[in-house]
Amino acid sequence: MKLITAIIKPDKVEALRQALTGVDIQGLTIVEAKGYGRQKGHTELYRGSEYVVDFLPKTKIEVAVSDDQTEKVIDAISQVSNTGKIGDGKIFVSSLEQVVRF
Repeated sequence: MKLITAIIKPDKVEALRQALTGVDIQGLTIVEAKGYGRQKGHTELYRGSEYVVDFLPKTKIEVAVSDDQTEKVIDAISQVSNTGKIGDGKIFVSSLEQVVRF
């Protein structure tokens, strides 16, 4: 089994859920997160003052899948999340030795 962890933009979550349902994934975990990568945050204007937002809102998605589903899930996440701009996200794939359902 594999644990697929994806960090994506929050506005892509619903589309990703639908895409994963389309490839027969029945469950996932979503966590709201903040962070930055190469985009290094951005500046915003509030009441005439400019300030720097270092940590941008992100969503962390975790999906445990069998080995044969791994590529389908990675493709689904990539197709939904990739806009070609910096900050679209990352996908991490880890091996799972044991999963206990209770």
